[in-house]
Amino acid sequence: MAILSHEHPDDLTGDAGAYGSFRSRAPLSRGLASISRVIDGAFSDKRRNVSRPKLLFATSFFDATIIIATGVLTFATLGAEPKSGFAIAVWSILIALATTLELRRNWSYSIQALRQPVEQIGKIAKSVLIVFCAATGAGYLLGVPPFTSTTGLVWLAASIALISAVRFPLAHLLEELTDTGRLVRRTIIVGGGPDAEALISALMEDGRKEVAILGVFDDRYDERSAASIAGFPKLGTFDQLPDYCRREAVDLMIVTVPITAEKRLLQILQLLFALPVDIKISALSSKLRLSTKSYSFIGRVPMLALMDRPLTDWDRVIKNLEDRVIGLLLFLLAAPIMAATAIAIRLDSKGPILFKQRRFGFNNELIEVYKFRSMYTDKSDATASKLVTKDDPRVTPVGRFIRRTSLDELPQLINVIKGEMSLVGPRPHATEAKASSDLYQTVVAEYFARHRVKPGVTGWAQINGWRGETDTHEKIQRRVDADLHYIDNWSLLLDLYIIAATPFALLSGKNAY
Repeated sequence: MAILSHEHPDDLTGDAGAYGSFRSRAPLSRGLASISRVIDGAFSDKRRNVSRPKLLFATSFFDATIIIATGVLTFATLGAEPKSGFAIAVWSILIALATTLELRRNWSYSIQALRQPVEQIGKIAKSVLIVFCAATGAGYLLGVPPFTSTTGLVWLAASIALISAVRFPLAHLLEELTDTGRLVRRTIIVGGGPDAEALISALMEDGRKEVAILGVFDDRYDERSAASIAGFPKLGTFDQLPDYCRREAVDLMIVTVPITAEKRLLQILQLLFALPVDIKISALSSKLRLSTKSYSFIGRVPMLALMDRPLTDWDRVIKNLEDRVIGLLLFLLAAPIMAATAIAIRLDSKGPILFKQRRFGFNNELIEVYKFRSMYTDKSDATASKLVTKDDPRVTPVGRFIRRTSLDELPQLINVIKGEMSLVGPRPHATEAKASSDLYQTVVAEYFARHRVKPGVTGWAQINGWRGETDTHEKIQRRVDADLHYIDNWSLLLDLYIIAATPFALLSGKNAY
C-alpha cells in the first residue's frame, strides 16, 4: 500500500518498488510499452525496481541531445555563422552541458519535478534563455560569436519546445511506473502504538502510490503495540532493523517515537545511523509547531529530517560518472605501471600476482578487493588479523616497495570500474582489522557509518596522513573522523582535489609498511 509524497526534490532519493506491470489505461500507455521494455533492461535492478539516478541521468542526457541536434539542424538549415563544423559542434556541446547544469540548479532533475510537466515549462524556458544569453555574451567578448540573432532565436525556440514536449510523455511514464510500484520508496515505520496507527492513516488518505509502507518495527509486544497496526504487520524488533533494511532495500524510515523520549530515540539511532537510508521523525502528533520551512512533507504529514542519505539521486549520478570515466582513464594510464609491477612480483617470489581480500563495502556488505600480492604466499593473511609492521618478515622485498608507494592498491581500479568501489571514499578495511588488539568496530562507535557510501581507492584520511598502520585506538579514531568529515562534506570538487593530492601524499610513505 502506498501514497503520494510532496517532499522537496532532494528528499526523493530511493530506488525502490514492488512487482507489477504496466496497465494500459489509454493509448499513450500502450505507446509506452516499448519504453517499458527498455527500462526493464537498462534501468531496473534484480527486483525490477527502477533506478532513480539512472532515470535522471537519462533525462538530462536526452535534454542535451535535443539541444545539440536542434543546434546542428538549425545551422545546417540557415547556413549561418560559424561556418566551421568544428565550431558548431563545440558551441552545441558547451551550450547543451551548460543548459543541463542550469536545469539541475532550477530543480528540474528530480522525480518530483518531472511529475509536473506544466510547471517544468517555465523552468526550461528560463534555463535555456539564461544559457543562450550567456553564450552570446561570451562569444562576442571573445570575438567568436556563436550564432547570428536569427539562428539563435530559432535554436532557442526549438530547444525549449522540444524539451518541454518530452516532459509530458515522461510524466505519464513516471505515473505508470509509480502505479505499478516500481518507482516508490520502500518505507518502514519505526515505533508502534497509537502514534504509528495515526501516521499510517494520515499517509493512506492521499490515495496515491509513491511511498510503499512495508510494515512496522517495535520492541513492544503488548496492548500498546499490537501485532498488526492499521493493517500492516509487525516485522520485528529494533535490533532486527539493520539486517532487514539491507536485505529488503529499504529507502525511508519514519520514526514515530516522540522527540521527548530522547533515550529511546538514541537507542534506535545507534542501530540506524550506519545505514544508507533517509530517516525522518513524524511530527503528526507533536504539539510543537515550527515554521513550514522546517518540515518536509509526505502527503500532508509534516516530517523532521533526522538523517538523510549522504548522496542524493543527482549526486549519485555525478559520483558514478566520475568513477566510471576517470576510473577507466586512470586504469589505462596506470596499465604500463601495473604491468611492470606484475613482472616484478613474479620475479621476486612464487605465487599469484593478484591477491583478493574480503573487506567491508557499501552498506556494510562484503566485497572482494583486488591488490597486488605483497607477502610471501605461505605467510599471507587473508583476514588482516595481524597488522603489517615495519620490517615485517611476511612482506617480500618488492612488497615493501609497492606497499610504501601504494602501488599494491592499483588493481582496485578494477573494483571501481565494476562499480564495487569509488575512486574517492573511506578505505575498505578487512573483516578482522584491529587497532592494537581490538576490532575497529569495537573501538569507534561510529565505525560502520563510514559504509554509508562506497569505499574508495583513496580518501580524505589518506591525504591527511592517516593511511597505513593503525596500531592504536587514536589512529583508527582519527581515520574514521576524517572519513565521516568527507561523507558530510562531499562534492565533486572535493573528490577532484583528493585525487590530485593523492600522489603528493604517497611520496611521504608515512605509516605505510
